[in-house]
Amino acid sequence: MRERLSVMSVFGTRPDTIKMAPVVRALQSHPDIAASVCVTAQHRQMLDDLLEFFAIVPDYDLNVMSEDQSLTEITTRVLIGMEPVLREARPDVVLVHGDTATSTAAALAAFYQRTPVGHVEAGLRTSNRWMPYPEEMNRRLTATLASYHFAPTLLAREHLLAENVAVADVVVTGNTVIDAFLETAARDDLPIPPRWAQLDEKRPAIVVTAHRRENHEHMREICEALRAIAELPSKPQLYWPVHPSPRVAPVAHEILGGMPGVELVDPIDYAQMVAAVRGSAFVLTDSGGLQEEAPCIGKPVLVMREETERPEGLAAGTLELVGHDRERIVRAARRLLEDRAAYAAMAQARNPYGDGRAASRIVGWLVARMRGGEYPEPFEAQAVAAHPS
Repeated sequence: MRERLSVMSVFGTRPDTIKMAPVVRALQSHPDIAASVCVTAQHRQMLDDLLEFFAIVPDYDLNVMSEDQSLTEITTRVLIGMEPVLREARPDVVLVHGDTATSTAAALAAFYQRTPVGHVEAGLRTSNRWMPYPEEMNRRLTATLASYHFAPTLLAREHLLAENVAVADVVVTGNTVIDAFLETAARDDLPIPPRWAQLDEKRPAIVVTAHRRENHEHMREICEALRAIAELPSKPQLYWPVHPSPRVAPVAHEILGGMPGVELVDPIDYAQMVAAVRGSAFVLTDSGGLQEEAPCIGKPVLVMREETERPEGLAAGTLELVGHDRERIVRAARRLLEDRAAYAAMAQARNPYGDGRAASRIVGWLVARMRGGEYPEPFEAQAVAAHPS
């Protein structure tokens, strides 16, 4: 093995860029590591905005995005594009993140080159391979290809061990999304989100995101629920950066467009989203990352999905599953708006997803493992909920 470890980070979407940015920074600052970055640009514009925000300059850019791209197209372009990159760079290990098509394809490309793969945010699972789609299967496939597994919680570790991953290959680190979110939320120069100034600061604001594929067929019911929430006596305001999908945006604007107290805006960047969550009362979402991010600054999260791969938040009380049923969504939102005790119970619950030091643990453990030593600073795993109640 060469004097300095060569570690390549590969990512290409908005979520995995946010979550890998702290890891890239930790790799670049480690004296024993030669760090490189390969981006796939699965999401081109959103990726570029984040690279600039986090001051990341890629060494390789596959630029795979095309209009109306299919999962098959993304996967094959990443797989083909990674081959010459890996042959040129010859990294000692490739790090991928989570559950994207980029992560699975890059892990497979690394496997074909006999290069070990480290999986950041490993071990998240639901009981249904189709929910969320395609993310659940992506993360399972990536786990099979990976040599090193960086689990954010004890429960994630237990999932991996149940799948016969060796104990020595799994480490609990917390989630890097908390590293990124806490650092960003602490900044005093965050931009004001578009049309946020139109909201009345004396009325509660609810940040909304909804775009998951499994919710496309339920989008009308979700929007009807949001309309009912906006009409509640407590006069909440909805702030929704609407995904441009033809299965989302037209329905949202048809049902909610022009409604008093509802701001439908184009997608916003990461810094603006952090600012919006910071200024909100709570979050109503079908996203994954927001389930971990919002609670770290005391914001309850209502999850518009039937299952979540983050049950630790349910056990801790920071999350509540409300599905896509109109009545369930409205009832849960109304309770948070009108019941102070219910709100306080969620807002003050301890976030089980980390303490802002996950990236340094990942890098420290990786160096120790590949050098044949032991990492001396294990994560305080007892602070993480191991089982949902």
